[in-house]
Amino acid sequence: MTKAVISSTGLWTPKDSISNDELVESYNTWAERWNAENEARITAGQATAKPLSSSSFIEKASGIKSRFVISKDAVLDPDIMAPRIKERPDEEISILAEIAVAAAKDALNNANRAAKDVDAVLVACSNLQRPYPAISVEVQDALGMEGFGFDMNVACSSATFGIASARAMIESGQARSVLVCNPEICSGHLNFRDRDSHFIFGDVATAVLVEAEDMAPDGAFAIVNTVLKTKFSNNIRNNFGFLNRAAPESANLPDKLFIQEGRKVFKEVVPLVADIIKEQLASQEIDPKQIKRFWLHQANLSMNSLIAKKVVGHSVPEEIAPVILDTYANTSSAGSIIAFHKTKHDFKTADIGLICSFGAGYSAGSIIVEKR
Repeated sequence: MTKAVISSTGLWTPKDSISNDELVESYNTWAERWNAENEARITAGQATAKPLSSSSFIEKASGIKSRFVISKDAVLDPDIMAPRIKERPDEEISILAEIAVAAAKDALNNANRAAKDVDAVLVACSNLQRPYPAISVEVQDALGMEGFGFDMNVACSSATFGIASARAMIESGQARSVLVCNPEICSGHLNFRDRDSHFIFGDVATAVLVEAEDMAPDGAFAIVNTVLKTKFSNNIRNNFGFLNRAAPESANLPDKLFIQEGRKVFKEVVPLVADIIKEQLASQEIDPKQIKRFWLHQANLSMNSLIAKKVVGHSVPEEIAPVILDTYANTSSAGSIIAFHKTKHDFKTADIGLICSFGAGYSAGSIIVEKR
């Protein structure tokens, strides 16, 4: 049977970044204004005052210091506090496809591969720009590829599920080279008027080139094993979609955007993911201490630290469980791929690493890789 490997990765990052201080200034301006306008209702007990935020609160709660965004000015404008991305005509490439193509080209360049050599493209992300035509088919067209494409959504685990799907296609003989693209415009589903979540997400795009081992370049990462797990939970949810479309101003309605029960998520997801990883490593007869690097989903620093500790048995340094969420924030499915992309270059032959994502669903995907 043909084995699948990760030949290369690619990354696209927006030019604009928002610091915690900038985000807090915008939010607090809006909150203070809202409190003043509703002072009588607040005094009468008919409304609850909006709490103020701070950079120290954000960093302590998440480990995030800044985030990249596609639409900075509109997000920071207290009268808007949402991205404003100009709508494009149907004849022009969509923005989600555009950033996916940018990441895909980076991955192709890193493998010295031409788009014509790729058989399929998957666009796997949390929030697709439209229901159809598939963004992946648009990416395929923009790259000049033959073959086929399809979209998939498993929230923050979309990338790992996409890699597992690509691996299955290669090992079944359906394809020999598959691009998995993860364009994540997370700012579009974030409620920037919610103190407890306005800081969480950033925008980015990643790509992973998965290929048959016999055509891969030197230094590829063999996909040793994949584990996928889902378990339904309402603790992370987004209800905004084309079935409840409304005027643009309604995009800030809290029940139609990202919401989560953060403490419940932490309490339930940490043991779930740690157990998945430990069981996976045991099934492959791999001691956790053999893992040179854990590329974990970049959602929350405390969550990642505790998962790694539960798996290894003690606290691990950032060298073993790298952190990129301090500058990128939570980029949904792209987070673990960014960490992999940026910190895989010191691996030597036979070194073992683990890519793991987890999030809404609940969903979790764990992939063991070995440097060829």
